[in-house]
Amino acid sequence: MNQNETRTLWISVFAAIIAVFLLYSYTQEKTAELNKKFGAKEKVVVATRDINEMETIDETMLEIVERPVDFIQPTAVNDPELAVGKVALAPIKEQEQILENKIMEPGPITGLSLQVAPGMRAVTIPIDEMRGIAKLIKPGDRVDIIAALDVGTGANQKREVITLMQNVVILATGIKIINELPRLFEKQGKDEFVRNLRADTTFTNVTIEADPKQAQDLIYILSTSPGSLFMTLRHPSDRKSPRLANSTIESVLRKVSTPVISKQLTRQPTALPQTLPQKSPTKKSKKKGPFIDL
Repeated sequence: MNQNETRTLWISVFAAIIAVFLLYSYTQEKTAELNKKFGAKEKVVVATRDINEMETIDETMLEIVERPVDFIQPTAVNDPELAVGKVALAPIKEQEQILENKIMEPGPITGLSLQVAPGMRAVTIPIDEMRGIAKLIKPGDRVDIIAALDVGTGANQKREVITLMQNVVILATGIKIINELPRLFEKQGKDEFVRNLRADTTFTNVTIEADPKQAQDLIYILSTSPGSLFMTLRHPSDRKSPRLANSTIESVLRKVSTPVISKQLTRQPTALPQTLPQKSPTKKSKKKGPFIDL
């Protein structure tokens, strides 16, 4: 490479650097003008697709973009976590900003149907303190449903306790639904007050999730013997469903008496004192009187 070619190359490199610098300066100047005219940019959450009314929002429906401050609506959400899991109260178009007044926690207003899994059904069961675990259950808990039924007729009728369903999810306690804000506005006369649903135990029923056949069986029992259903509470991580035999008076008594009998059988027999046979007294052959022993 000769001297002229080297000079031309350096001139080209220097001109390119100047062009980049001028372009950067121009863009910064235009950005400053736009910021001055429309305000600085801030992050806002928009929809990546059309969201239908009463549709539950998930993370795939949202994205974060930057918009000029003057173009951001007052109630727009800037964090996707604030919208995930909520329900659209009105249709939301693609690239439309997610507004707080257009979304809501699932609850009585949005309905219970959004909480029911596809293919499942919601069934309401009446409870009290004894049958409903002292009303200490809450939406999201998992329980087993147990029924105490009279089987047979006449003299052959007997009570059997059967585990109908295991690992059942509680959808609602009274009107409190999963993810619902834990408060309820009530009016009593002219006074209004807020009742905290988190500590509320005034409910008299719970709503569970069941498949169609289980729902049919529950409705049959509820129509014939509504007070025969009981609940037992599970640990949240317990998902086992062991097969259990029905409980009857015979099986209960057998379980109670078997340990006692087996304990008695394991005891060593008490040794009885050995007694020697006693000799009978010898009869005297001589007797007084004129009689003779034969």
